[in-house]
Amino acid sequence: MEYYLILTVLILGVVVTFGMYLTITTVANKIFEKQRWDIRSKNIEITLPLRLQAYERMCLFLERITPSNLLLRLVPSAMSALELQQILLQEIRDEYNHNVAQQLYISSHAWEQVTNAMNETVAVINQSAAEVSGEAPPSDLAKKIFSHVIEKEVQPSAHALKVIKEEIRNIF
Repeated sequence: MEYYLILTVLILGVVVTFGMYLTITTVANKIFEKQRWDIRSKNIEITLPLRLQAYERMCLFLERITPSNLLLRLVPSAMSALELQQILLQEIRDEYNHNVAQQLYISSHAWEQVTNAMNETVAVINQSAAEVSGEAPPSDLAKKIFSHVIEKEVQPSAHALKVIKEEIRNIF
C-alpha cells in the first residue's frame, strides 16, 4: 500500500512538473515569437520607405536615360555629333553612378534589368554614332538614334520599368 501511495505521488509529481514545463515553454515561445514579430515590424517600418525610394529612383533613372528624354535635354548643348555622343554617354554614366547604391534595396533581377536597359541605350547611341560622321550636326545623330529606337519593338527602358512596377505591386 505504501508503495502505491509513493508511486502515485511520484507519478503526480512528474505529471505536474511536465505540465509546468509545457506551460512555461509555450508561454516563452509566444513571447519570443512576439519579439521576433516586433523586430520584423520595426525593420519593415525602416526598410520599406527605403525600398520604395530606391524603386522610385530607378524609375526616374530609366526615364532619364530613355533616348528621347536624353536627346530633348542634351541636343541643344552639343556642337557636333561626336560631342553629342560624348555628352549622352557621360550623362548616362553620371546618372548610373548617382543611383548605383540603390541596388541594395531592389531585387537582383530588377537591378539586372536596369543595367541591361542602360547598356542597350549605350549600344544604340554608339551604333548610331558609328553611322554618322563625327563632324555632322548633332541633329543627324539624334535622328539616327530615334530611327534605331523606332526599329526596336520595345524601348530599352520599357522592360526594366515593367519589372520594377511589378515588384512594387508585389510589395503591396
